[in-house]
Amino acid sequence: MTPRTQLALALAPLPLTAALVLGACAPSPEAAAARAARDAARTPAVTVLGPGEACITQSQIRQSIVRSDSVIDFEMRSGKVYRSTLPNRCPGLTLDRAVTWENSIDQLCRQQIVYALQNFAGTLQRGAGCGLGEFVPVEYVKVKE
Repeated sequence: MTPRTQLALALAPLPLTAALVLGACAPSPEAAAARAARDAARTPAVTVLGPGEACITQSQIRQSIVRSDSVIDFEMRSGKVYRSTLPNRCPGLTLDRAVTWENSIDQLCRQQIVYALQNFAGTLQRGAGCGLGEFVPVEYVKVKE
């Protein structure tokens, strides 16, 4: 056997091993469906009012509302609402439903990293960091009673 053949044989089981490890970490279909249902219940329906924007003015944010591990609504002082759908889920974002970020300018922009803000025994700490998506102007759909 040549060294190249030995290396190929030694590496051959790795993809299967990696698939088994990753498969063990993946949520079951039932857990994924339950999370999707919870996220949908926490994320009110909206009407999109226009195209997404790359940035919003940070000093005009009245509050940020974490809707799920991948959706944050930014309510502005003017009454406008911008929804940012993160390109990837952000683990831990829904634990305490708060985010923090660092900025040297008065803009919060797409791809900027925000951190899940978590309360550990009365001490606030930064959790996972995740990039923001576009800021899409939306209006909450009024629920008929």
